[in-house]
Order: sequence, then structure tokens, then C-alpha cells
Amino acid sequence: MDGHVGLCRLNRPEARNALSPDLMAELVGAVERFDADPEVRCIVIAGSDEVFAAGADIKAMSERSLQDVLTHSTAAAWKRLWECRTPTIAAVSGWALGGGCELALGCDMVVASETAEFGQPEITLGIIPGAGGTQRLARAAGKHRAMELVLTGRRFDALEAQRMGLVNVVARKREWLESALELARRVARRPPLAVRLAKQAVESADETSLAAGLEQERRLYELAMATEDRVEGMRAFLEKRKPEFRGR
Repeated sequence: MDGHVGLCRLNRPEARNALSPDLMAELVGAVERFDADPEVRCIVIAGSDEVFAAGADIKAMSERSLQDVLTHSTAAAWKRLWECRTPTIAAVSGWALGGGCELALGCDMVVASETAEFGQPEITLGIIPGAGGTQRLARAAGKHRAMELVLTGRRFDALEAQRMGLVNVVARKREWLESALELARRVARRPPLAVRLAKQAVESADETSLAAGLEQERRLYELAMATEDRVEGMRAFLEKRKPEFRGR
């Protein structure tokens, strides 16, 4: 842990960080432990310089029957990841393909190296994205661009991903991880309860109608107004000093 920032590193270099069930279980466990730790205010998920995650374990998938897919689905692991209440940042360098792209898209923010390469190539294997790729691409980049990327399996670089709204920051080759950690530290310096409430409010924009989202935002705003951090933040502003947020 770096200050109030938790760092998860994917480390399966022999398989280009392919998201095997074992690796997914380790990642979910690490994220959930950070999420339960009140000292952790932002979580960074990173790979190596060469690869973030090169999708699922195709060798293992090729041997699975329909019954295996239905009875040993990885959907529960992905759902547990997306239920994380702490803000998450994907730090992407190299390949983020298939499940790796979906892992990045499922995080709250993405910092990408200029070497990053994204894509949903599942169609070339006779399947489709199964961990949110079709849904998150359509919401972020629009229906027509999502259709092109999903139906062709075309890869795209960090700058194109940024233009589509999928990436927040494009960093230089040797600075991608530090850039992600610095963004995480900036989030971690904010009042932690307000950050979690704000994350919920933004997520509701994807998941509900405008009317329902506005109602949810108002409810979360009222909860934020009831915190001690709100009192401290406003007092510090009026007294022209740095606030000391305590997560209460």
C-alpha cells in the first residue's frame, strides 16, 4: 500500500497475465481486502510494462463444454470486482485485450501508457465479450463505434481510446504507473465518505434513468451534508487552511 492507495499487480508473465480462474480469484480477494480497509481510499490495478492482461486463458477455455460454462461461470468473480465501493484506477501498459480490456473498462478511471493497446478480439474466436465489453463500450464510445470494435475485433491504441472517452490520461512509456498512482493519491486526499458517495452517484448515471439518477444524487448529497468531513471541509475553506478529513 502506498499511503492511502492500494496497488494490485497482475503477475502471470508466462501467460501474458491471462485472466485464469486462479488469477481472477487472487485479484478479487486483493481488491476486496483493500475495499474493507478504511485506510485505503483508492485502488490501482496494474500489469507489467509489456502487458496489462491479454484476455482470458484461451487454452483452458478451448476445452470447456457448455455445461462447464454454465456451472463454473466466472461471472460471480467479475460481479464481486464491480461491487467495490472504493474508487478503482486501471494502470494499463501494453496489451489490454478481451478480458483485459473489460477489466480496464470496468474500473472507474484508466491511465494508459503510450504503448497501451486495447481491443475486444473475442469475435475472431467465435465468441463475444462476456464481462461487460459490449455494454461499457457502447456507453462510453456510442453504439456505432462499439459495434465496429466488437464485430471486427480491431485493436486500438491509447490515444484513440482517450478520444473515445475510455482513457483519462495517456502517460509516457516509463511514467504510466507513477501517473496512475499520482491520480490515485489525488483521489485519496479527498474526504473518503464523500468520494464513495460521489462514485455511487456517477455510477447511477449509467444504471438508471435521468429522473432516477437525479433522485439518487440528491439522496447521496444529503448524506454527504451530514458528515463531519463536510463541516471540516467548509470550515477549512473559510479559514483558508488545509482540511483534515477523517472519514466521518
